[in-house]
Amino acid sequence: MFLLLLTVLQSLFSNVEQKTLESEFTMTQSQVSVTSTQTPMTYTGNLKMRGNCFILSMLSMDAAYDGTTLYVYNEDAEELTLSKPTDQELTETNPILFAKALLPVCSYAEKVVGDKTQITLTPNVQTSGIKKFILRVTTTTLLPVSIEIHETSGAITTIRLNNAKYTQEKPSFQIVKQGVFVNDLR
Repeated sequence: MFLLLLTVLQSLFSNVEQKTLESEFTMTQSQVSVTSTQTPMTYTGNLKMRGNCFILSMLSMDAAYDGTTLYVYNEDAEELTLSKPTDQELTETNPILFAKALLPVCSYAEKVVGDKTQITLTPNVQTSGIKKFILRVTTTTLLPVSIEIHETSGAITTIRLNNAKYTQEKPSFQIVKQGVFVNDLR
């Protein structure tokens, strides 16, 4: 079973390295504690991801990473910010990279339900602030369906991918806007 789990994860990681993952998504963030439960906040958006590069549109913001520069465009402020993120910042931004980084320091559990495989990664040491990371993928196409990140603080982030597909397209992972303020922090 452990070998099957690693095969599924390695195949997913390989697909995202060699192909572009495109999807609409819904992200829900909530906070659960013993004393209260926060009303969940839900956002929708679109993403394209290939390797560690991505472009993401959500609310009035677009973010992209081309392998060197992080571009963040805030439509409301008409501002484009350019920065050079650290490896840790990139890992925390990209859930697939986050799962890959967690893999060596976790215990694993796998459950097959219908045509989906659920993989639960539980860090051996809780220094990362992550209590549990749950990834669901289709068993046949190895497309991610959902990701749940349970933090030790009680925060839960759930990302549901809708209409996900792999393509051979190699999009530009840069954002170029004319007539806006450019805040270059590189």
